Amino acid sequence: MPLQLYDKEKILDACLAVFARYGYGSTSTSMLAEAAGISKALIFHHFGSKKELYLSVLDRCFEKGRMEMEFDTLLEHRDFFEAKEKFSGIKFDYYKNNPHLYKFIREAFYETPDELKQEIQAKYGKLIANKDKELRRLFERVQLREGIDRDEAFRLITIVLDYFENRYISELPEDGSLDETYLRDFLEERNRFLSMVRYGIEE
Repeated sequence: MPLQLYDKEKILDACLAVFARYGYGSTSTSMLAEAAGISKALIFHHFGSKKELYLSVLDRCFEKGRMEMEFDTLLEHRDFFEAKEKFSGIKFDYYKNNPHLYKFIREAFYETPDELKQEIQAKYGKLIANKDKELRRLFERVQLREGIDRDEAFRLITIVLDYFENRYISELPEDGSLDETYLRDFLEERNRFLSMVRYGIEE
C-alpha cells in the first residue's frame, strides 16, 4: 500500500535525524525503522535499501531547502555581489536553524560515503552544475576592468566563497548553536574579503 504523503515526509524526517546523528556507515535499517515507527519490512518495501532511503532523504533536503531558501529568485537581483551576500546570509542562517539537515548535507557532499559517491554524482552533479551556470549568468552583468579574464575572476570569487563556506561548516557545532554575533561577524568578514576581490587592495 502506498505511503500517504504526510507519512512519507514524517518517515524521511525521522530517518534524516538518524543519518545526521550516526552517519551513513553507522546507521542500520533497524535504527531507521525504529525512529520512523515502522517495520524493517516496510522500509525495504517502500525504499528498497538503506542506500535508496538515504538518497530519498537527500532529495527531500534539496527540495525543502530550495523552497525555503528561495534560491530560484536569486537572478532577480541585478547585482551579483548583493545577491551572493543575501543568499549566503539566508543559507547560513538556514543551516543554523536546521542542524540535522546541515549535518546530513555535510556528510553527503563533503564526506561522501564511498558506497554513495557514484549515485550522488550522477544524481546531483547536473543540478550543482546548473546552479553554477545560473551564478555565471548573474556574474555576466558585472563590469570588469580591461584586461581581466571573466572566467578567472569568477574562479577567484568561487575560491573565496568556498573557503568561507567550508570554514562555516567546520565551525558549526553539531546542534547548530552558533550565536547571532558569530554569524554577523562571520558574514562581515566574508564580505570584506569579497570587497577586496571586487575593488582591489592596492591604493
